[in-house]
Amino acid sequence: MLSPKRVKHRKVQRGNMPGNATRGNTVAFGDYALVALDRMWITNRQIEAARIALNRHIKRGGKVWIRIFPDKPYSKKPAETRMGKGKGPPEYWVAVVKPGTVMFELGGIDKTIAEEAMILAGAKLPIKTKFVARSDFELGK
Repeated sequence: MLSPKRVKHRKVQRGNMPGNATRGNTVAFGDYALVALDRMWITNRQIEAARIALNRHIKRGGKVWIRIFPDKPYSKKPAETRMGKGKGPPEYWVAVVKPGTVMFELGGIDKTIAEEAMILAGAKLPIKTKFVARSDFELGK
């Protein structure tokens, strides 16, 4: 599963996610992409499940790029614990995803297989997603 090798701070605050994605919002590597339409934290397990769905559908034919990385620790206090006594230990890692973020890219396969694979991968994620092609960005759609 994806997680950082080392981080500057072991625990971070939750923060907020206003606006749309300004970085990572274009198809940079492959020919087709899966774009987020909602804002949410995507866990490392969800990214891994989507990656496996993609690879199984394309039968390792093309190349897959994962454009998001879970670099934010999600901490949680144990169940039935009283209030206070500090923040809980980190449970897992999340990637901050805003609307317009390109999450996965595919290259080296035809459009129909890529679209089917991206729909399967999007079903593994807790947000609405959209399949786009590089040609859509070049036309300015």
